[in-house]
Amino acid sequence: MCCFPEMTGFLWKSFHRMPNSMLLMQRTMSLYNHADGFEEKEIKKKLQQFTGGSVNLSKKEDGIGILTLNNPKLMNAFTGTMMIELQEKVAELENWEDGKGLIIHGAENTFCSGSDLNAVKLLSSPKDGMNMCMFMQNTLTRLMRLPLITVALVQGKALGGGAELTTACDFRLMTPESEIRFVHKQMGLVPGWGGASRLVQILGSSPALKLLSGAVKVHPEHAVHIGLIEAILSPSDEPLEETCTWLKLHTKGPAEVIRAVKKVVVAGRELQLEMALRTEMKIFGTVWGGPANLEALTQRLKHK
Repeated sequence: MCCFPEMTGFLWKSFHRMPNSMLLMQRTMSLYNHADGFEEKEIKKKLQQFTGGSVNLSKKEDGIGILTLNNPKLMNAFTGTMMIELQEKVAELENWEDGKGLIIHGAENTFCSGSDLNAVKLLSSPKDGMNMCMFMQNTLTRLMRLPLITVALVQGKALGGGAELTTACDFRLMTPESEIRFVHKQMGLVPGWGGASRLVQILGSSPALKLLSGAVKVHPEHAVHIGLIEAILSPSDEPLEETCTWLKLHTKGPAEVIRAVKKVVVAGRELQLEMALRTEMKIFGTVWGGPANLEALTQRLKHK
């Protein structure tokens, strides 16, 4: 009779032979394609005309990534080139095998004021608007499905598309005096980057409707009360460092385990129950008998 470590080691190797497509829905699969009227090349060509700002990504050795929206002259509003850069950075993160967590924040103490109005005005045709909508929904859905635990650090204002971006993260933290506001109604619009659908998932339909229909300024205390954010950071000159400390509570441990945890949550959120259970079983198989599991068994770790 084989010993337990040998048996679990065999199972771990066997599960790893399964195609990745069997473990979870492909994260890079677009929600929209040509059949939906989505012309990605066409909209990217137009977005490239609206330059300015940048989206920067740094990846630390501890598996924490920092994604910075950098367009402070416009309160970090998304220009066309920034939308394209965000897509590129998400693609890079999808291939970061050592990654465990991601913090999204804005440069110079503000989060994001949505879209650059100059681009919005010149992309005002229904076709351009729909293509931009589908482009950003694709990108933010891929962001939401990353096998990383993600946190939006909200300093200053998160308005419109910036508010929508926060909902694509697993968690949200706010500094004192900051605000989140879905201002779309005042622009004669509704959210188009997936923010309304995600907000309903986070809060429920009635609270989400209140925030959207009233274009409510959500201050930190109210955001905690309704469950939109996890916590209010202490007054500090180092909110990013404090956010890193908070995130490390959830990313402590081997990358393969943290990433598996995120994957089973994504499956539970997005798939029907039977498929979610099957997916959870397959993801379980990738860590059962793996290095972290065997080490814990060897050390006879007790839950504390």
